[in-house]
Amino acid sequence: MLKDRYGLDLTTASAAARDAYVEASGLALTFYPGAIEAYDRAIAADPGFAMSHAGKAQILLRQGDAAAAREALAGAKALAAGVSEREASHIAFFDLVFAGRTEAALAALYKHLAAWPRDALVVNTAANPNGLIGSSGRLGQKRQIAELMDSLAPAYGDDSWFVSYHAMALSEDGRLGPAREKIERSVAAHPNNAHGAHGFAHICYESGDLDAGRRFLSAWLTTYPRDGFFHGHLSWHLSLFEIQAGDWTEASRLYRDAIVLDRHSGGPQQKVSDGAAFLWRSELAGHPRDAAAWAALHAYAKSALPRPGSALADLHVILAEAVAREAAGPDTRARQIEALAPEGRYPSGSYLPALAPGFAAFAHGDFSAAIEALAPLAGENERIGGSRAQHDLIDFTLLRAYLGANRPGEARDLLGSRRPGASGIPVVGAAAMR
Repeated sequence: MLKDRYGLDLTTASAAARDAYVEASGLALTFYPGAIEAYDRAIAADPGFAMSHAGKAQILLRQGDAAAAREALAGAKALAAGVSEREASHIAFFDLVFAGRTEAALAALYKHLAAWPRDALVVNTAANPNGLIGSSGRLGQKRQIAELMDSLAPAYGDDSWFVSYHAMALSEDGRLGPAREKIERSVAAHPNNAHGAHGFAHICYESGDLDAGRRFLSAWLTTYPRDGFFHGHLSWHLSLFEIQAGDWTEASRLYRDAIVLDRHSGGPQQKVSDGAAFLWRSELAGHPRDAAAWAALHAYAKSALPRPGSALADLHVILAEAVAREAAGPDTRARQIEALAPEGRYPSGSYLPALAPGFAAFAHGDFSAAIEALAPLAGENERIGGSRAQHDLIDFTLLRAYLGANRPGEARDLLGSRRPGASGIPVVGAAAMR
């Protein structure tokens, strides 16, 4: 039987289909463009090859085309009766993920990987900070992801793709020494891996290595295709380094070049998250509000993300609503989430609705009200998923509120609780608290 890159059997008799599938999956795992086209070539060579339909579904969902993704997965499910046990389990797992059945999908994840640890496309959904575990709404998820990757490591050895994900998981869990060794080894062995570059950026951020992060990303992005899914997001990472370095001219250039809506290469959730985070952090650093950019982002979010989905993306929709002064009502994101939370249909429950009044108050200069909403929730931001670098937006907002309310003691306490080694704090007034 033909096998994939990781030695797993594939139910197809077509070598051309297998080769196209292997190519497509490699592009999918490294966030390089061309995966959809390669999966289509696999399907053309063998229309009955279920795994190529399942792989295509994953890319379509990543790009924000949920309807096409569901159609592609339905094609895989229709062919599942004739596949191996591993392939059937793979398809059934993604069916749970697509249906939003988080707890059932988590149970299926561990069962599947216990039997087939080298199913990299399944690992990919769990290792990502915005993936299945990251979006579970649980506290302690950073440790959970790191422990999963530790357990899988013997099955992968020195595989550079796996090592890049393992490195980032360790970094998010605070194990920066082994994370740095792994990510340097990974990017040296396989430079054309956007997630490797992503991991390198995060590890530089977590270890406070501003200059290394700027040098690496500035060079790496020159060879990464502009339509690569991570081009916009990695440009956002570089913009954080530039804001921290005090180079507002370069940070603004990066925003206009690769983060603004019509230039960002990612899907709708990534466009909203990166755009809103850049604009909000810029204001925290003391730069003036770009009202036109916020208005465009708010309009886009209402159109492209009309309903709650990813908690991390929903946080940034809430920021756009706060700046837009949207009146409280049933169409606001916080109210939508609040309607889902009591029924157990939103993994992080009422956490984001509780944060939302704090962001609204902060956006309009009511620092005391912002503190009243945000301070009691400090320490719970892991519940939204995403990385520690992304969580910093919440902590930095609370810090700026303390400074704006002339509460220096609480500002110093917050600064003192910051995780050791992490990048600096580009918040106006923070330097005087050191």
